[in-house]
Amino acid sequence: MLIHLPIVVMATLSPIPVADGVPKLDIAKECSFEGGTSEAQQRCVRDENEALQQLQGSWSQYTAADRSSCTTETVTGGYASYIELQSCLEMARDAAAAERGTSPGTESQPKQAEGPDRTVGEAHDR
Repeated sequence: MLIHLPIVVMATLSPIPVADGVPKLDIAKECSFEGGTSEAQQRCVRDENEALQQLQGSWSQYTAADRSSCTTETVTGGYASYIELQSCLEMARDAAAAERGTSPGTESQPKQAEGPDRTVGEAHDR
């Protein structure tokens, strides 16, 4: 009976985003929706809590627009996951870095201009 206590506790949290912090998500609902054995549900809760801890450490590194957009996307549909939120934020960050021509986590470096006689993927020695 005590095995289900973490799920019951997490079920009391509502999916209401917090303005300056990681939103509170109902991971118990998400994990029970995924079904499976009680071991699988416990593993799900453990994975979600791990993703939450990682998000708490990196939340301020994401733009406010990405945080808002990904939170809305994650909680739409009634089931919310910190793992999905984390993935959304990482993809948004990586897409923005690709547009700038930088690698995620590096300083901005300009893209190398392609000459009129070069095509992406073309061999350089002619």
